[in-house]
Amino acid sequence: MAIGLGVVLLVAGLVLALDVVNVDISYIDDHALGWILVAAGAVAIVLSLIVNAQRTRHHTVVDERPVDERRY
Repeated sequence: MAIGLGVVLLVAGLVLALDVVNVDISYIDDHALGWILVAAGAVAIVLSLIVNAQRTRHHTVVDERPVDERRY
């Protein structure tokens, strides 16, 4: 799910940074906001990949018990 959010932020940031859409808001710079969203999207993708890599690691624990010879 975080990978999808990262991709959305990345695409929205590139749209603003590369002037695909002009948004006239006087108190916000389109280019700066676009590059901030690109950076946030890249960080979200990298963090989600790290978390997923840690989640897939598993450890197998083998419990060895001595066999009682009298039972057999």
